[in-house]
Amino acid sequence: MKLLVILLFSGLILGCRGNSSYSLPPKLLLVSFDGFRADYLQNYEFPHLQNFIKEGVLVERVKNVFITKTFPNHYSIVTGLYEESHGIVANSMYDVITKRHFSDLNDKDPFWWNEAVPIWVTNQLQGNRSSAAAMWPGTDVPIHNTTPSYFMNYSSSVSFEERLNNITVWLSNSNPPVTFATLYWEEPDASGHRYGPEDKENMRRVLKGIDDLVGDLVYKLKTLGLWENLNVIITSDHGMTQCSQDRLINLDSCIRRSDYTVIDWTPVAAVLPKINRTEVYNTLKTCHPHLNVYLKEEIPARFHYQHNDRIPPLILVADEGWTIGRNKSSSKLGDHGYDNSLPSMHPFLAAHGPAFHKGYKHSTINIVDIYPMMCHILGLKPHPNNGTFGHTKCLLVDQWCINLPEAIGIVIGALLVLTMLTGLIIIMQKRYSVPHPFSRLQLQEDDDDPLIG
Repeated sequence: MKLLVILLFSGLILGCRGNSSYSLPPKLLLVSFDGFRADYLQNYEFPHLQNFIKEGVLVERVKNVFITKTFPNHYSIVTGLYEESHGIVANSMYDVITKRHFSDLNDKDPFWWNEAVPIWVTNQLQGNRSSAAAMWPGTDVPIHNTTPSYFMNYSSSVSFEERLNNITVWLSNSNPPVTFATLYWEEPDASGHRYGPEDKENMRRVLKGIDDLVGDLVYKLKTLGLWENLNVIITSDHGMTQCSQDRLINLDSCIRRSDYTVIDWTPVAAVLPKINRTEVYNTLKTCHPHLNVYLKEEIPARFHYQHNDRIPPLILVADEGWTIGRNKSSSKLGDHGYDNSLPSMHPFLAAHGPAFHKGYKHSTINIVDIYPMMCHILGLKPHPNNGTFGHTKCLLVDQWCINLPEAIGIVIGALLVLTMLTGLIIIMQKRYSVPHPFSRLQLQEDDDDPLIG
């Protein structure tokens, strides 16, 4: 009988595995719409994206890393590391030892990227797999002498349609198979800078265009037969906040230009003093009430932005909506880069596919948590990272997950049941232990002569 049960159970398991999409090599497409602020989802209509979410999962808010800019956060997504650990500490950097400069127009030197191992490199080195990329920051650089098997050199002039076409071709027809792919698009970041997130009319038009691209993405995957077996993550690097020409911090009114060099500008300015560091610090400290000035060793620990040689001796952090400049107004009506505790800086995450639950919503994760989750989906051994896999378990179908309220409810329920059972046992024991009057005398087996009344 036991043997029969075991055989039946084994047959059920094998049958389930045979019908599961996991019998195929797991595949993952990571998509980023730059500057997609989390609360856009509540403030605008996204019929295509909402359908995607309805059939998958939504993380309503992703806490990104400080500084909340494009290059640092995109590298944190694919490495699971804070900037001080992966080395891409800003959109513009300077190395004082080698005298090298890094910017979004000069980013191809592997020197800047080699302090970490992005997931597309790991995916290719841990098995007979390929990676593919359409414009994701860093994917056109030979990091640790490795690029994705298929990639596009970055050019903002290349259309979303062309990027999507290339990615889907690589996912469909490649040997060894492409199991990890990335797709990047510059909007709504560019329009957020131009109009500001509070320009409802223009942003509604721009965000409708983003939603249409999500529709194109899903339609393309379904047409090519990729939809059912492909895991898709749609997320972003940061949000956006409204700025104004009236909220300008003018450094020229505080300090001579000859006393310092600015490596990366607003709203977090990286400053190299040309004179005594303490003198520059003391001068800037009282420059403006909406400007926070930190010596490198005094940068708040919550920023995880201190232990790297590329972080300059001084950083200036503007309050939300304020712009750091030099005696001129800013043309940007929207910006990002501010304190990563600000809700306006947070993006979202939506995901769909065989690895994910359907119709599930989660409140928040950290952006560094995405990396260990992706490694788990692809069956990769992750490199040491700052993410926590446990934060994303509830999104995944193969993970047992219980949230705190449910756990408390289960514990309380169990205690109540145990209390009731204990009480019932005590009552029963008392009931059967009380002697009844006039109960019949029982004779012992060794009694020879019973008493006769």
